[in-house]
Amino acid sequence: MTEPPRPIRVLLVDDEEMIRHGVRLILRHAEGIDVVAEAADGHRAVTEAAVHHPDVALVDIRMPRCDGLAAIRPLLALDPAPRVVMLTTFGDDENVMRALRDGAAGFLLKDEGPQELISAVRAAAAGDAVLSPGVTGAVITRMLHGGPAHTGAGAHLDERVARLTGREREVLAMLGEGMSNQDIAERLTIGIGTVKTHVSAVLDKTASTSRVQAALLAHRAGLCR
Repeated sequence: MTEPPRPIRVLLVDDEEMIRHGVRLILRHAEGIDVVAEAADGHRAVTEAAVHHPDVALVDIRMPRCDGLAAIRPLLALDPAPRVVMLTTFGDDENVMRALRDGAAGFLLKDEGPQELISAVRAAAAGDAVLSPGVTGAVITRMLHGGPAHTGAGAHLDERVARLTGREREVLAMLGEGMSNQDIAERLTIGIGTVKTHVSAVLDKTASTSRVQAALLAHRAGLCR
């Protein structure tokens, strides 16, 4: 008899107890997701992550003592490291860009609906980028116009994209649209394993440290409609 897959382990990090309570209630009713720990600041988040080994850490950007931005790199230095998704409010673009530069898997607006939150946790656990539609456009626009987390000089963009095969360029363009591995597999009618191979090749050849950086590169290179 096949054992069911292990639940996705989640760490909630927010200084507001009401926010943590609300997120915990939503995730408690989601199949295959367990909230294993909570923290009210970045320091505690790292301690709890080291003990409970979450797959995904939902981390508020703005917190007293140690904010979410300061916690990203220590969290990613753990072994195993969780996928870090930042919880933010609309208009916090500058901090979002810093978070992406430091290795966050993406960002989610605090006022997203329950299904969006559940989908974000599952996407992050699966290795996909988490890009909240309510803020993605503003962040990408800012980066495209020389924001502090831009992906590189134009001369290097063509060189990096030129290393890709035709299929890899298609995949890069789809990353730019914020598509998940499943979405890409369905559009190209190929298997998930093949998609993961293409995504890994794209990240490696373009020197992108995350799917989010690759998505930004796709926009800067004019691959997205």
